[in-house]
Amino acid sequence: MSTLIASATATTRSTRAELVRLRAWPAVWITLGAWLVLSVMFGYLFTYLSYTSGDPGFADEGTTQAEQLARMLPDAVPEVFLQGMPMFGGALMMVLGALVAGNGYGWGTWKTLFSQGVRRTPAVLGSVTALTAVVVGTLVVTFGLDLGISLVIASSESQDIVMPSLGSVGGAAGAGFLVLEMWALLGFLLGTLARGPALSVGLGLVWALVVENLLRGVGQLLGWVESLTEVLPGTSAGSLIGAVIGLDPTSGDQTPGVLDTVSGDRAAITVAVYVVLAVVASIALVRRRDVA
Repeated sequence: MSTLIASATATTRSTRAELVRLRAWPAVWITLGAWLVLSVMFGYLFTYLSYTSGDPGFADEGTTQAEQLARMLPDAVPEVFLQGMPMFGGALMMVLGALVAGNGYGWGTWKTLFSQGVRRTPAVLGSVTALTAVVVGTLVVTFGLDLGISLVIASSESQDIVMPSLGSVGGAAGAGFLVLEMWALLGFLLGTLARGPALSVGLGLVWALVVENLLRGVGQLLGWVESLTEVLPGTSAGSLIGAVIGLDPTSGDQTPGVLDTVSGDRAAITVAVYVVLAVVASIALVRRRDVA
């Protein structure tokens, strides 16, 4: 019992220390700022420009002005909140996770801590917990920003304000957390594997933005490749978001990264498995390897 209490205390202290570091680290704010800018641009800005000009843009081709306006109202916030997460949000969270773990080696932080007798498992769990707190904060700020923009648009267009249901908000929050948490922890694992930020960030971006898309293309020709892609993190994340927002497979206007490859339940389980495996693998690597 005393061992568990000591481990919990060490994890809490590590979490607090990591949060202080992340709060003062410009890379964290730049990454989160980039995500918020992308979320607003692809969620509202382009649609609003198409709506006000009367000429559908590339993101709203084949839609009427009434449909464009409906996408920007408060009751549609859960869908807008999620649509950029599988690709843009996931890639940025992976970068952040890789930086958090990789710089622990690059700056000599882990070496200094462990050489002074700090236990490795609580230290890694503290870092992971702090990263999870950043993910949760990102979700809250993103949802609040989207809701605020939609309320302004609804008021300026003299539309009745209909708030999204609690069920839709809860479903969107849960799916968004699983997706961003998975990518952040996979980035953390890559940073631990590479023992540095540069290689892990590069590998993560190439995988998330290039390799999985290529494999899905090849999978249309080779059955075994298609079966493989169904359990990949990008496919699972995209399918989970597609299931929550109700993706229409017959529509030609689909958000990049949002898929309907596997069912929502299967996708959620796969994403959750990746979350657990990423944490377990990161702890195992740190415990077994020399950090010098």
